[in-house]
Amino acid sequence: MLHETTSMQPLASAALQGLLTMGGLIVAIGTQNALVLRQGLARSHVAPVVAFCTVSDWVLTALGVFGLGALIAASPRWLEACRLGGAAFLLLYGLRAAWRAWRGPAQALVAEGTGQRLAPTLVATAAMTWLNPHVYLDTVVLMGSLGAGHPGAARVAFVVGAGAASALWFALLGFGAAWASRWLRQPGVWRAIDAGIAVVMLWMAVQLAWRPLGAP
Repeated sequence: MLHETTSMQPLASAALQGLLTMGGLIVAIGTQNALVLRQGLARSHVAPVVAFCTVSDWVLTALGVFGLGALIAASPRWLEACRLGGAAFLLLYGLRAAWRAWRGPAQALVAEGTGQRLAPTLVATAAMTWLNPHVYLDTVVLMGSLGAGHPGAARVAFVVGAGAASALWFALLGFGAAWASRWLRQPGVWRAIDAGIAVVMLWMAVQLAWRPLGAP
């Protein structure tokens, strides 16, 4: 029983790392999140948009972990470069989030009702997801390099944790937007969110900088 508990610890740790890292990356407001938020506030095609964004993140993260991530892991130099590059990237994200939390959002997010049919809405969602270079940087490169540092089944756990973060966030953003519209328009809410992002990102940056990928 003790051996089984011990063997589960790396899987739980990898899943938690995937959940927290993806959660911190995905919450930062960008074009994709703004679209999901607008659809939620307009109560228009929320479920398909949430599902599309979630599956896209899951696929891109898996490609990074099991494709590009595997190639990077095969080269110690590439692995080290990705470790340091990922730490720098997380540090930058954390500092930017801390700055936003300190200064507050530049402008309030305003709901815009959409009368579009489902097909044009999904096309717009696909464009903001698959044509956005930041999505590839977050999922394929950063998440892929982090996930590649885990052995065997722990990589699967990492992808599951990352996918869970995407599913939870997009569902909360889309389905909770209409209910929480009054609070979402308040700058203080986004300052609190950015403060949380900063804590998670800076913690992950320190962890990645001081411990080699794949180290226990």
